[in-house]
This record gives sequence, C-alpha cells and structure tokens, in this order.
Amino acid sequence: MTDSPRKLIVPKNITDALRTVVYPGSEEDIVSLEMPQEIRIAGQRVSFSLVFQKSDDPNIEALVLASEEAIKKDVGDKVEIEDNIAVKFIHDMERPVLPNVKNIIAVASGKGGVGKSTTAVNLAVALANSGKKVGLLDADIFGPSIPKMFGAESERPAGEKIGDREVINPIQKYGVKFLSVGFFVDPNSAIIWRGPMASNALKQLISEGNWGELDYLLLDLPPGTSDIHLTLVQTLPVTGAVIVTTPQDVALADVIRGTSMFQSKSIDVPILGLIENMAWFTPAELPENKYYIFGKDGGKNLAEKLGLPFLGQIPIVQSIREGADSGIPASAEEESITGLAYAEIARKVEHRVHLRNIQRAPTKKVKISRK
Repeated sequence: MTDSPRKLIVPKNITDALRTVVYPGSEEDIVSLEMPQEIRIAGQRVSFSLVFQKSDDPNIEALVLASEEAIKKDVGDKVEIEDNIAVKFIHDMERPVLPNVKNIIAVASGKGGVGKSTTAVNLAVALANSGKKVGLLDADIFGPSIPKMFGAESERPAGEKIGDREVINPIQKYGVKFLSVGFFVDPNSAIIWRGPMASNALKQLISEGNWGELDYLLLDLPPGTSDIHLTLVQTLPVTGAVIVTTPQDVALADVIRGTSMFQSKSIDVPILGLIENMAWFTPAELPENKYYIFGKDGGKNLAEKLGLPFLGQIPIVQSIREGADSGIPASAEEESITGLAYAEIARKVEHRVHLRNIQRAPTKKVKISRK
C-alpha cells in the first residue's frame, strides 16, 4: 500500500487505468466498449458511470470492483473511488444533441457594446484559417448581427430532409458554417418575443442545424445573463466560455457578474479566458502611436485579479468596423494587424481548450430543478 497517489489524478489517467479491465468473455476492455462515462474528479475523489447494455448483466458487480482496483493500482490507494461508480444502462443514457461537434465554446460579455459579436465572428474565421472545422451559432436572439457581419443578409438557409429528419443547412463563408435567427425575421422589424419563444427558436437552430463534423462550434451569446444563457447550458454541454470586455471600469464590473454565472456550482462551465477589445486606438497616419481611450490594460489586470487566462488585446482599428459593416471580417486578411491579433488569440483559445480537455471531465448539460 502506498501513502500517496503515484500519478496525477486527471481523466486521461483514469481512462488509461480502466483500459486494463477486460469485459468477461471478450477480448475488449471496458473503455473500448465505451462503458465508463461522465468521469468527474474533485481532488482525490473520482466518480463516473459504468454503462451496461442490460440491467440483468451478471458481470456488473465484478466489473465495478475490478474498476475500483484498477484505479487504485494505477494512481494510488489514496484515491476515493469506493461507492463512486454509478451503474447505468444504455436505455438511460441521452443521445448527444450534436455528437459530431468536438468543442462548444460560448462567447459572452457582461454588457453590450464591447464588440462581442465582432470578436465571435473574427475568432471563428481565425480558427477556420488555421485549418479547423468551425461553426458559429448566433444565439443573440434579440439582436442578431452575424448575417450582416458575413455579408449574408439576403441569403436564406436551405432546408433538407435527411432520413426522417428535417434539417437546416447553415450558410458557409470564409470557412465558417453559421446560422442565425436573423435569417428568418424581417431585419427592419423589432424582434419582440417572450422568453419561451426565444428559447424554442434557439433550440430549433441547435437541433435542426445540419452542422456535420466540427472541431469548434462558437455560440455568440446575448450580453449579460438571461434565459437564453440557461437554455444553452441546459441544451448543450458547453466546453468553455470566452469573455469579451473593454478596458473601462463599467465593462469590467459586468465581467465579474458574467464569469460568476458560468462558474456557479449549478452551471460549472470553465472560463477559457478573457479578451480585451478596444484596448487602444492607433490612427492610420501615426501607426506607432497608441491612445488608450478607455483606459490601459483594464481587461488584462482584471484577468490576473480573477485568476483567469488572458487571451489577448484587440486594438480599435477602422478596418474592424468597416469589415463588420461590409461583411468582410477583419481576420479574413490574415497578414493585417487585426488578422494577426485574432490569429494569436485563436491559437491561445485552442491551447486553453486542449488543457481544459485533458485536465477536466467533459462538461455535462445543466439540469436545473425549480421547486
């Protein structure tokens, strides 16, 4: 018996340990059979579900005990695993909503006017520029702006029947597949929907979108916190959230409220990092000058204070505004100042997602009970 774990307790090490447990009467281990699911780690405590095909499987007790022993042997006897393996059966497991999407990233802001949608569009294009398969869902139901930013206001997604399902094919530009409620409403009319109507419209875009295989699906959320945010985390297992802010104090105060929502115990979506938009202004005729109109390094300092990864700063550049208005994202010009800035942020986002996925179990959909 050892006095401390021999290995770091992370999901990958737990999975590796369980690969040594072979299903009786077969040559396959339980990981290859996709039996261990929902692995969660809190300090020394490890918990997960072991999913069986039938409720009368005679190997249930033996495999639970074998799983406990394999984990103790691999990571050390200090691990808390006894009674933490939940036995489930295949008919109890939900079908994933988007099974072919590897990572779902929420792009959020504490308040409006900080350039959240512009950042979401340019981050999506920058990820696509690096060779990734990327989708973007305009979840800002009451103020959809993605169609305009892609120059696709006049386009309409086509419907298609695949098997017994009616699906909506996203529009694709600059390597990004995207859908927005803005495609289905009059752009000159105000969108006046009650909460349930907006939530149902969003669920339809998620479930009926023909997204295919994606490395990343970005969600452009409404500013602040609302029913739309709850609908998303109850509908999709969000991999992590990226927070967009500007340097001034009023925006930073709202960031704290926004991050606390994602980090709350009931939601528990990891914060991948913070982006500081409108960090400074550089006039075209004075390219070496930086004017800190909204204050200097406010977002960067806040990220350090809150212990959040800082993903980078985006300056105020005329081309960003012009690109958003003309439908040509600034990051489409990869060698421009803004293109390079978004490319660097995209690399950092990918790195944070990679770290998040090896250090934490997959995020589960939120189940909120109302008493």
